[in-house]
Amino acid sequence: MTKKIVVLPGDGIGPEIMNEASRVLDVVNQSHKLGIEVDTHAFGGASYDIDGKPLTETALAACREADAILMGSIGGPQYDTAPRELRPERGLLRLRSELDLFSNLRPAMLFPELASASSLKSELVAGLDLMILRELTGGIYFGQPRGEETVDGKRMSFNTMVYNEDEIERIARSGFEIARSRNKRLCSVDKANVLEVSELWRAVVIEVSKDYPDIELSHMYVDNAAMQLVREPKQFDVIVTSNLFGDILSDAAAMLTGSIGMLPSASLDKNGKGLYEPVHGSAPDIAGQGVANPLATILSLSMMLRYTLKEAAAADAIDKAVSAVISGGTRCRDIASGQANETVVGTVEMGDAVIAALGNA
Repeated sequence: MTKKIVVLPGDGIGPEIMNEASRVLDVVNQSHKLGIEVDTHAFGGASYDIDGKPLTETALAACREADAILMGSIGGPQYDTAPRELRPERGLLRLRSELDLFSNLRPAMLFPELASASSLKSELVAGLDLMILRELTGGIYFGQPRGEETVDGKRMSFNTMVYNEDEIERIARSGFEIARSRNKRLCSVDKANVLEVSELWRAVVIEVSKDYPDIELSHMYVDNAAMQLVREPKQFDVIVTSNLFGDILSDAAAMLTGSIGMLPSASLDKNGKGLYEPVHGSAPDIAGQGVANPLATILSLSMMLRYTLKEAAAADAIDKAVSAVISGGTRCRDIASGQANETVVGTVEMGDAVIAALGNA
C-alpha cells in the first residue's frame, strides 16, 4: 500500500540536510519495499519568497492528505522585517495548529562516543536517554488575547497562557503511554507555586495518573527542572510539560548530548500522524557551505518510519547505520572533538557514510 509523505526543505541549511535525508529515504524505500511516494513543497521563508506567504493553501492541503511530513528548518534574518503574520515561524505555528499536532516528542540521547563533546562531565551524561514531551498547540504561543496597545501614552504588549483540562489531559496521557514503553517514570514540570494555569495542569495530571498505577509520577517546578537537567540529567526518564516550558527545556537537554545537530523530533496528532524535524534551526551563518550536520534530519526520518508509518525494521536500519558511522569516527564539525581517530566531513560526505553503512548492514 502506497504511503505519501510531504517534504518541506525550508530555509538556510534546510535544503542541504533534507537532501541527505532524502537520499537515505530512497535507499530504505527500495531495500525495505516501503512504497513511499514523496511530494515536495516550499515552506517558511522559501515559500514567502515565491508566494508571499510562509505556508500556501496548496502546501497545507498536501500536508493534510499526507501520511507524514518531514521538514528541514525555517527562518533567517532576512525575514525579521517581514510582517509578523508572514514570517516563517508563523507558517510553522499554523501548520501545527491546523493539523492539531499537539504532542511534541523531543528525545535526548547521547551516543557513547560523543560523551566528550557534551558541555558537562562525561560521567554525568554517558548513557543519557530521556524524552521530553512538550504540549505544542496550546499555552502562551496560541493563547488569546494577545497583542500590543498604548496605555497612558506607553507601549504595552501582552500574551496569554491558557489551557483547558482537555488539552492537559491528552498530553498527560501521551506522557504516561510513552513512560509505560520506557522505564515507567514520568515527571510533570509546571510552575504551580505561581501560575493558576499550572495549578490546573498539576491537578489534571494527578487525575490522569489514576489510570496509570504502574507509572511513577513526580512533579517539579520549571526553574528547578532547568537546574536538574544540568546537575543530574540521568534522573529523568520522561518529562511532560507545557508549550513554553518544553520549548526551553528541550533545547537545554539537546545540548547535553554534545550538539543540537544530532537530535530529531516528532509532533503528533491523536492518531499518530506527525511532522518530523530536527530540533536545530536554519543556521544561516553556515548555509551553503556544505558543513551542516544532517544526522538530526536523518534520525527524524527514522522517527517518522517508526512512529507514524510503523516501519520499525527500516527505522532500526537507519539507527544502526548512524550508530556505526559515529562509532567509526566520522564527524561533522559540530560533533568533532579533535581526537586522533576522528574524520571530519561535510554534509554530503556524512550522507554518503550513512548510506554506505546501510549497505553493509
